[in-house]
Amino acid sequence: MNRRYLAVLLAAAWAASVWGQNAGTVRLSLADAEAQALKNHPQILAAQNEASALGQEVVQARAPYYPTIAGELTGSGANQDGRIGAGALAASRLFNRYGNGITVSQLISDFGRTPNLVATARNRAGASQQTYQATRFDVLLRVTQAYFDALRAQQTIRVARQTVAARQTVVDQITALANNNLRSQLDVTFVDVNLAQAKLLLIQAQDQQQEAFAELTRALGAQQNANYVLTDEPLPPSPPPDPEALIAQAFNSRPELAGLRLEREAAYRFERAERDLKLPTVSLVAVGGYIPFIEQITLPRVIPNEYGGAAVDVHIPVFNGHLFTARHEEAHYRALEADQKLRDAEQTIARDVRTAWASASTAYQRMDVTAQMFRSATLSEQLAHGRYDLGLASIVELTQAQLNVTQADIENLNAKFDYESHYAALQYTLGLLK
Repeated sequence: MNRRYLAVLLAAAWAASVWGQNAGTVRLSLADAEAQALKNHPQILAAQNEASALGQEVVQARAPYYPTIAGELTGSGANQDGRIGAGALAASRLFNRYGNGITVSQLISDFGRTPNLVATARNRAGASQQTYQATRFDVLLRVTQAYFDALRAQQTIRVARQTVAARQTVVDQITALANNNLRSQLDVTFVDVNLAQAKLLLIQAQDQQQEAFAELTRALGAQQNANYVLTDEPLPPSPPPDPEALIAQAFNSRPELAGLRLEREAAYRFERAERDLKLPTVSLVAVGGYIPFIEQITLPRVIPNEYGGAAVDVHIPVFNGHLFTARHEEAHYRALEADQKLRDAEQTIARDVRTAWASASTAYQRMDVTAQMFRSATLSEQLAHGRYDLGLASIVELTQAQLNVTQADIENLNAKFDYESHYAALQYTLGLLK
């Protein structure tokens, strides 16, 4: 009866675990996580929209190259024989009329200001594209590191569960021996404490997994958290031997630097455009239309129903309170500011490359040390267990050996995932995380 009841409980637990896995489990590889983040992350979508918006500024800047055409409908009523005494109306005589027509204006030349404004807008649009690319790199780095942190948490849970199972077996064995007066109760208390430590490790690992899953969900740009089942990734190659050779590569590949170079070029082109404010502007204006109704009773002569005319206007700035000079000076200092921002970014990226290379190199060397430590701790635990079974070692030696194995196993895991994260950071600093 007890066996049948136990079998029913095990079957129910297995079915519940399978149902729960199918309902809330998301299987994910690193490539899948990157693709999902690039598709859904709001920062990428916002940067893409910003780049599209700045692309329209190029169209706006090029508008003066084309004529401006406007339709006009005008009707007026006035007292006969009246005259305008004040104001800014174009006609001095007032009379009843209605007319319609079009007005065409075309910039002929502003001596380079419009081409410079177009170049400014085009460079700023190009810089926004580089900002969009840099945002993609930022999101890819965060999702990569979040993926490895979550994978680390899952592997730590595996180690913790194995540790709990192994120490539970030791507790059962020593408890049975103590019940037969072959071991002391002191040994039982030692292994009980050891088992409790393993259970605490499992609880902490489960908490870390939930935190890692929450961060991974945020990095993916997802709304709902999930129980991720992650695929282990192959270990990346060793880092390059010299960081100085990588700096030039980063200068050529980092989108932030490309964007700042375009921003600098835009600043200098805008400075030229502001300088050209002092130059004349030549424009063509043409009008034409038809007046179907005009009151001509008191007029000395008949006004024709059709009208048309054209004029060339040359606008020459003379003095405006030093406005154009101040605008040119401001643009000049903005251009110098762009120079220094680019220089500062280059120095920062050079530092980041050296730092990321040092971290990746250290993590790569650490993997060999932790692997050797884990092998030594495993052998030590096996020897301690054998010595304890033969009565040649104390329970303290055995429990310490078990603790060393657990710590070495976790350190080995941390070294592996630390290197994968640091290598991803190095690829990011080089502009290669795509």
